[in-house]
Amino acid sequence: MPKKKVYITAAVILSVAFLAGNLNYPQFLKLPGIPEIPFKLGLDLQGGTHLVYEADLSNIEKKDYSSSMQGLRDVIERRVNLFGVQEPVVQTQQKAGHHRLIVELAGVTDPAQAIEEIGKTPFLEFREQKENYEEIIEKNREAIEAGEEGAEIEIEDPFQATLLTGKYLEKAELSFDKTTYRSLVLLEFNGEGAKIFGDLTSKNIGKPLAIYIDGVPISIPIVQEEISGGKAQITGRFTIQEAKELARNLNAGALPVPINLISQQSVGPTLGKISLEKSLKAGIFGLIGVIIFLIFFYRFPGFISAVTLAIYIALILALFKLIPVTITLAGIGGFILSIGMAIDANILIFSRMREELRGGRIFSIAVEEGFRRAWPSIRDGNITTLIVALILFGFGTSFVKGFAFTLTIGILMSMFSAIIITKNFLRVFQGTKLEKVKFLWY
Repeated sequence: MPKKKVYITAAVILSVAFLAGNLNYPQFLKLPGIPEIPFKLGLDLQGGTHLVYEADLSNIEKKDYSSSMQGLRDVIERRVNLFGVQEPVVQTQQKAGHHRLIVELAGVTDPAQAIEEIGKTPFLEFREQKENYEEIIEKNREAIEAGEEGAEIEIEDPFQATLLTGKYLEKAELSFDKTTYRSLVLLEFNGEGAKIFGDLTSKNIGKPLAIYIDGVPISIPIVQEEISGGKAQITGRFTIQEAKELARNLNAGALPVPINLISQQSVGPTLGKISLEKSLKAGIFGLIGVIIFLIFFYRFPGFISAVTLAIYIALILALFKLIPVTITLAGIGGFILSIGMAIDANILIFSRMREELRGGRIFSIAVEEGFRRAWPSIRDGNITTLIVALILFGFGTSFVKGFAFTLTIGILMSMFSAIIITKNFLRVFQGTKLEKVKFLWY
């Protein structure tokens, strides 16, 4: 590679690392244009509440277990987001025949309120427009236009409740239009619900009929004609995934799934702060120890490795902010492990390069051969670890997922740092007086 290109690449790497460092800690230099993005801390570091619910599926057919639990999860997640929780974790779990819902709320100051809201059964209802519908819409529009930014705006719901609720809906399922092949959702009501739905559609032809779950509209279709027989369809420009989610949400409201709180754990912010400080201290001391070893054993390449690791850490932390990644203790563990993978890659490269230099190769060839011969080991080691991380992420629970996610990002970045950053930094010294000082290299 031409020397000019090497210098440009090294300069770009250092510039990106400098910007990443300022993104991580903007209070140091306070450069204009660098946003102050805080790190997102998880439940174990920020403090909050960990809740486990047992779902009662005794009234649900076995084939509908999965969709009912997913619909329940969607509704509970919507409720949790009303608290303004950062990165709430809501997931289902099946264990020994028990179906459970796990809810993790980081930073929640009133767990009692969360428990009360989460414990409600999802409520599905159909609403028709009020008599002064147009007047309310215009009034809401004027309020939004006249409202000041950041000020609370009072909006009136233009729809009113009807007798038709989720208890009359037997099922909702995904289907496709036979002509246009677009996704749609089929509804089927029981006998009493069919009569109510028929009356409701007959007096609202050409008007919207809103579908609400927990007081939040999820779909507002227009009634095209009176619908009798208790069967209807919701059409629109749905993707398949959107239609599936709508059907799942409808079933969650139509098929009540009672949930009982079986476990509650609270994590205080003081404990989280102590855990974070201890984790960071352990990571810093470990990193310093490794850098001392690298410099002592590999000399100048060890120093280059230390610089590369500093850049690697700056880039990883910047990614954690930008993605963003919710940082937990397990996530920090995955991050620290990925640092070890990055160091291992550098050791393989330097060891192979040292062998080439001792064999009489010139510096430039030793660098290229060192990377070429070390790459298969680096590639295979990182790919096998990456496969394990992806399996953990796919099948693990929340904290395991956090570990796997940070480890995955770290592995990918470690391969980049070894092959791109370390290699170009070594190439900078090709043709210089330093490359002839044997003590620095082996």
